[in-house]
Amino acid sequence: MDDEPADRQRAVSAAVRRFPQFELAIHRLMDRSEGFQDMCEELGEAELALSSIDKVPPALRESRRAEWQELVDRLVGEVGAVLHADADRKSHVIPWPPRQN
Repeated sequence: MDDEPADRQRAVSAAVRRFPQFELAIHRLMDRSEGFQDMCEELGEAELALSSIDKVPPALRESRRAEWQELVDRLVGEVGAVLHADADRKSHVIPWPPRQN
């Protein structure tokens, strides 16, 4: 069985490291959106793989480094897009009931 708490913590840490201003939104979205959670878990795994690149045989190291870096960059963009869209959506919410003057 996977180590789910460790996977989740790595996922949250990866997202918060890249987007500290959205820490509360990251925690909220991790609980609400399986797709966002999967994206953050993939980011955490890709960062872990990139940090372990020295364990890859030298003949493959640079090509693998480029692949993992490209994946990290793509996932950072996707996570950022979700966070910015969430923040933008929240800024357009009209409270209900409307305030009476």
